Amino acid sequence: MLLHDIAGNPFRPVAFDPEWRTSTAVALAQQMYESRDFGAMPILADALQDAGCDSDDMLSHCRGPGPHCRGCWVGDLVLGKS
Repeated sequence: MLLHDIAGNPFRPVAFDPEWRTSTAVALAQQMYESRDFGAMPILADALQDAGCDSDDMLSHCRGPGPHCRGCWVGDLVLGKS
């Protein structure tokens, strides 16, 4: 469901901690954004978790089957686009 990938869950908004915006997470999100290949979403989840992210919504979205697309709410949060 692409709408969920772009908008997330409007009933459970995620507060993004800027400390989760590590160079690794940003590089992964930027690479996926530019290439439109979202196969590294589970790796982004690992990078966010390593940075201290404990948001089940965010981590399970990254590890989920997708579909994922450009404009994904998690990628946008990591890149500071939302």
